[in-house]
Amino acid sequence: MSLHRLTAITIGVPNPEETAAYYDDFGLSRVGPPDGGEIRFATVEGGEQLRIVSAPSRRLLRIGIGAENTDDVDRVAASVDRLGLSAKRGESALEVRVPNTELDVVVEVASPVQQEPVLPDPTNGPGRADRADGRAPAVERENRVRPRKLGHLVIGSVDHDAMLRFFAEGIGFKVSDQVPGLASFMRCSTDHHNVLVQHAPVNFLHHTAWEVEDVDEVGRGATAMLEDNPERHVWGLGRHHIGSNFFWYLRDPAGNFSEYYSDLDCIVDDALWKPAVVEGPRGLYNWGPPVPPSFLAPEDLAGLMTGSHSPSNAG
Repeated sequence: MSLHRLTAITIGVPNPEETAAYYDDFGLSRVGPPDGGEIRFATVEGGEQLRIVSAPSRRLLRIGIGAENTDDVDRVAASVDRLGLSAKRGESALEVRVPNTELDVVVEVASPVQQEPVLPDPTNGPGRADRADGRAPAVERENRVRPRKLGHLVIGSVDHDAMLRFFAEGIGFKVSDQVPGLASFMRCSTDHHNVLVQHAPVNFLHHTAWEVEDVDEVGRGATAMLEDNPERHVWGLGRHHIGSNFFWYLRDPAGNFSEYYSDLDCIVDDALWKPAVVEGPRGLYNWGPPVPPSFLAPEDLAGLMTGSHSPSNAG
């Protein structure tokens, strides 16, 4: 696959420093002082992957996508041109505006994420004592949870089909699975999905998703985030059916959701993966607490639709 990862995203919020403090707690690492009003964060292995800037209301402004070389950028440029879209072309990058949105997508030559394998802890089960005479190592962990990389993001779109066509036919994403009438899961890497586009009454960022080592890190990370701020809780702990990953969703001060996840499906051989159409509750999750209404329709959605959103009504 010539495209291989999400590089970085830029989100606009009314109060950048307040939102940045949340991502400090979430486990991201600040990269230097603010640069031109932009607050930057890095993951453990993905490098600088989040930029926060000032905006009248919360919004996704930019998605960066890594390509292997300039030939791959040339192929994207040709595909975008066939869709009738104009793009800015640099020496090793291409920038194009998603039609009828404020969102820019940048395809840029970038190094792939180099991840050190994490071997699973031994577990016990019926008739099997792989961890005899000792406690589970996970219950002894005291280190702070830090996301390894930005894995995916979910975008609400007023024109799902047009955005699907943009990412699939223009940028070169592949469709992994779909929920009819609701959402399309697309990938530009071996991860099951890097961008999910869902039907919505307004274009908006639903959530970002950050990979951690295992389900214990999902639980530990969320528990630490909620210890002094229980209002951050949205939904979890649970496991999705599409993608198979464990999840726990939290809310930042601007109203964006952020997800700790682990154990996402990997698609290494495209020929062996069969995209599915998943209907019913499994389109949302396999097990977990009931889906809260605010997850399906964030509390500030009406404000985003009328342009009257402010942090005070973000929920």
